[in-house]
Amino acid sequence: WRGQEGAPYSTLMPSDEVTINYRHGLPVITLLLPTRSERCQFTVKPVVTTVGAFLQDVQREDKGIERAEVFATDGTKVSDATLMEVLLMNDFKLVINNTAYSVSPPVKDKLSSEHATEMEDIKSLVHRLFVALHLEDHQIRKERELLQKLDYLKGELLPLEQMKARIMDSADAKTSRLLWVGLALMSTQGGALAWLTWWVYSWDIMEPVTYFITYGSAMAFYAYFVLTKQDYIYPQAKDRQFLHYFYRKSKKQRFNVERYNKLKDDLAEAEESLRRLRQPLHLRLPVQEISDKD
Repeated sequence: WRGQEGAPYSTLMPSDEVTINYRHGLPVITLLLPTRSERCQFTVKPVVTTVGAFLQDVQREDKGIERAEVFATDGTKVSDATLMEVLLMNDFKLVINNTAYSVSPPVKDKLSSEHATEMEDIKSLVHRLFVALHLEDHQIRKERELLQKLDYLKGELLPLEQMKARIMDSADAKTSRLLWVGLALMSTQGGALAWLTWWVYSWDIMEPVTYFITYGSAMAFYAYFVLTKQDYIYPQAKDRQFLHYFYRKSKKQRFNVERYNKLKDDLAEAEESLRRLRQPLHLRLPVQEISDKD
């Protein structure tokens, strides 16, 4: 038999010289070491082990091996970067020094149900062990990340909160002044109507005037509804005027309302994540460590 480069090999050994069996879901390759003349087993992890790594393990086990290669059945050399999982899907030839071994891996679909069950049990056990050993460490790291994020968000919000407080004070003062001005105007109007009714004119003359004043007020309230799509309710009107002053002042002082709201949302989300994380964390960590962290 000749390899890819046409070099003849002195011996072509039968397939039973190199055997492959599955134990606990992992392939175990058994072969005869030429120098030591003893059979040796190599357990490989097919999804992570490459052909090159497997051949290096074989050469480390027997220092007398000068050449170890793998060829496909058509004589094509298999790359060292090929995963063992791919190699074990088909028959291949293992060449050690000048001896070629014909290898026929068992079909994976024909593995016994016992092996499959053992593999699932091992996966489940590994998963449980991982959770038991690393879950608390993961939670602690996640908690530290959230605390760092909270510190960053609070630092970003501090100057915005101070600016917002000044703007809100200014808007609230202007809104209060507007309410007092409205009260003063209404009081002046009532006093003027009373003076005109009892001291200047009679009620017969002032009655149409008061009627049109009342009708004009009704038109003004209706116009407010048309423009704002809201009834003229004093608390809502006050809040609307407050927001008007607030946004006008914010624009003048370059207060970014959208960025402020985004930071507030991120802060609330981080605090909620931290609260949910600490609930199972307190059930697992020692009391002393919890006290130190708080």
